[in-house]
Amino acid sequence: MEDALTWIGALPFAAAIRRSATLYIFVNAAHILSIGIIVGSILTLDLRLLGFFRTVPVGVLGPFLSRAAAVGIALAVATGFCLFSVRPAEYAGNPAFLTKMTLLALGVLNAALLHLSPQWREAVKGGPLSLRVRVAALLSMTAWTGAVFAGRWIGFLLE
Repeated sequence: MEDALTWIGALPFAAAIRRSATLYIFVNAAHILSIGIIVGSILTLDLRLLGFFRTVPVGVLGPFLSRAAAVGIALAVATGFCLFSVRPAEYAGNPAFLTKMTLLALGVLNAALLHLSPQWREAVKGGPLSLRVRVAALLSMTAWTGAVFAGRWIGFLLE
């Protein structure tokens, strides 16, 4: 594990970000913007699945917001890896970072399992929002909101 962290920290873009405060600011801003895409998409969809915005069909909102969230996740992973590469050993031992990664994995797994379920397909076709769909929405809101809080806490735990 230590060798992998050393290798990540030695990547050319990691060194470039460490050397340039301006580059770090842009990567960090891109990471924050990607988190905005994720949270804006996912929380809006979760609220709809919980019964808000009933006039907007899940079949219209669901696929669009799911794709937007997937784009946000891809951008957040790319920019997050760049930020991680600046101080990989410190982040890997940071409890807030580890909590964030766990919550992100939980959020992605929850979304994948929901989207593979017959209850999701039924909801997108205009069918009822089952208990399975609503529980997944509550779990999603909890996981993604928790990940944002844990992410903000990372800097406070770095030495």
